[in-house]
Amino acid sequence: MGIRKKLGKDFRKSIFALEQKLFKRYRELITASCVVICVLLLRYLGLFQPLEWAALDQFFQWRSVEAASERITIVAIDEDSLNSLESWPISDKKVAELLQKISSYQPSAIGLHIYRNLPVEPGSKKLKEVIDSTPNLTGIESLSDKKKNDTGVQSLLSKKGQIGLNTVIVDADGTVRRGLLYAQKKKGMPLLESFALKLAITYLDTKEIEPKKAENSDYLQLDKTLFTRFKKYDGGYIDADDGGYQFLSSFPKPACKREGREECYGFRTVSLKEVLDGNNKKQYEDLFKNRIVLIGSTAPSLQDLKLIPYSRKFNLQLIPYSSKSKSAKFKPISGIELQAYFIDEIIAASLQERQLLRVWSEPIECLWIAIWAYIGAITRWRIRSSFKNLLLILILTFILIASTNLLFLAGWWVPLIPTLITYIGSVIFVTSQIAHMQEELKRSKEFLQQVINTVPDPIFVKNEKQQWIVLNDAYCSLTGFTKSELIDKLDYDFFPKHEADAFIKNDEHVFKTRNFLEKEEELTDKSHNLHLIATKRSLHKDGAGNLFLVGVIRDITERKRIEAELQRSNDELKNQEDHLRYIAYHDALTGLPNRKAFAEELRQSLYWTKNSSYLLALLFVDLDGFKQINDSLGHNMGDLLLMTVAQRLNNCLRGSDTVSRLGGDEFIIILRRIPNPEVAGKIADKILKSIMEPVALEGHNAKVSASIGISIYPDNAHNCETLVEQADIAMYRAKRLGKNRYKFAE
Repeated sequence: MGIRKKLGKDFRKSIFALEQKLFKRYRELITASCVVICVLLLRYLGLFQPLEWAALDQFFQWRSVEAASERITIVAIDEDSLNSLESWPISDKKVAELLQKISSYQPSAIGLHIYRNLPVEPGSKKLKEVIDSTPNLTGIESLSDKKKNDTGVQSLLSKKGQIGLNTVIVDADGTVRRGLLYAQKKKGMPLLESFALKLAITYLDTKEIEPKKAENSDYLQLDKTLFTRFKKYDGGYIDADDGGYQFLSSFPKPACKREGREECYGFRTVSLKEVLDGNNKKQYEDLFKNRIVLIGSTAPSLQDLKLIPYSRKFNLQLIPYSSKSKSAKFKPISGIELQAYFIDEIIAASLQERQLLRVWSEPIECLWIAIWAYIGAITRWRIRSSFKNLLLILILTFILIASTNLLFLAGWWVPLIPTLITYIGSVIFVTSQIAHMQEELKRSKEFLQQVINTVPDPIFVKNEKQQWIVLNDAYCSLTGFTKSELIDKLDYDFFPKHEADAFIKNDEHVFKTRNFLEKEEELTDKSHNLHLIATKRSLHKDGAGNLFLVGVIRDITERKRIEAELQRSNDELKNQEDHLRYIAYHDALTGLPNRKAFAEELRQSLYWTKNSSYLLALLFVDLDGFKQINDSLGHNMGDLLLMTVAQRLNNCLRGSDTVSRLGGDEFIIILRRIPNPEVAGKIADKILKSIMEPVALEGHNAKVSASIGISIYPDNAHNCETLVEQADIAMYRAKRLGKNRYKFAE
């Protein structure tokens, strides 16, 4: 039972250590992932949808003003027109008269935005004749219309295929942000074109642009423009109704067309009354010729009003519209103006004049949100200063909003609210984690302080920024500084730069490698006294996962002084030994190796030559005429001559050769690693010529020669003694033959 309990405890400790290690290494990623999951969950519950709509509307309002479209003219049934008609609905006679007059100016298309499912006498017959003679006329119907009992204009236009759906898609907050291209009245029935698409195609037909299916898809394509179908999770929408063929509308922001008009929306507009009563042909030709003419109501009393992103302020987004409320800051537009927007947008997109509003795919949107969550986490983890963080939050928030707005201006609706919430949420989450860690660190510091004050050795504890966080009394006594002076400070604040550099370097090594480190260092205290210290550094982790470095110091100044004295004594003894050895192995006059050194060199040389393919030569050199000079000029001159000869012998040899003085005027040379005896002969020749050169001895010119005997290993001998003997014999033979020459051993 005890073993099982111990194993369980060890297992829990291992799991905890692994969790701490993973969190420390991937804390930014873990933090960002947790926040992203929570935000995405809330997003897909639809909690951010109203805010996303509001943000989108604000982007629309920030958009620059665009010139109103010149390709569309609205014949408005305003309040003045209604008063002049004296009845509603408008009679078929008036409609026929209006259509006839407009048609006479050759418009590209005419849109009749008036429901006429029943005749309105007088003038039904006349209206039918006008319809039959106006092929570019398009009427409206809704998905709920029943054609069975229709006998009016709507029915006539439907039979001729000159009708389009007037269905408008309104979001939950009462705002129109989507347009309709196609829809079905019932499942299985043919697709019906919208009123806006019908008129746009009629106009584009004059530009020789026809609708077609996009390659490898069922999407509508006009010229090079692909109309992507709206899906229920596009942009900021959550589980929206995506029935039919919808598209996200990118409403332009036209300038005000009428002086004194509050609304900054609209197209070229003329009232129905003005058209029926007017006779200025040039004026109406300018208004109608080669243009799309839309006929519809703009009178508030007819209540055909719609809200679009430009219709209200951001802070009033959720307030319902009331035409009777003078205090309401809403600017709705009429249904005919809304259709004008859709028509113009379809045409402009087809002619490559402006882009449609597009969205990213769901994975890319999630990645975008995740990136900003990671940015929030990593910046908060790595920048702990509250002021810097607040400033950075403001800057990055501005960058996020600005970049999202720039993307919107480029035609992309990118989620702002979940991204912003994710970024700020990551910052808040990390801030709470840091606060928790700081509290745990405070408790750890208090505990450490209690423990280390009982230790006589100087102890310090540093955080990952290499600031002192805990010090014992012994450390303060060593440095001469108080705890209040040292806490939260760095080594550079108190110690010379070279000492601080060494401390920081060693600290960084421990933090990086996580290994124990013991180093001898220098420390200058407050009184400028130099201490030699031995510091043991090790890395530790508290319960919150915070890493800190613990250093234990020993003052080794006195020990180092004693060690230095002992080293100095040892050095002196060694120098004396080296001097005695030099004397024992070198000639006192010439500085050349002596007989003893020669014997050791020869034994080693023969040993290495046995295991090689090379030869070894021994040159026995004896000076000719040295005794006469020594006797005539004195021993001092003789010594100078011997030193000169020794120098000349060294100059004639290779770096691997050795010359030794045996005594008197006798020298012996070891030639190592020679390929053949001829090499020894060449060196002997060189020596003879060098020695023959006159020597200046304090005003006297002396001249000597040499006799050289050469023995070769292994040709002449296989041991040291015989080899020397053979060289000596050869030298005497050279003397007998006339001196100043060399001879090989026989």
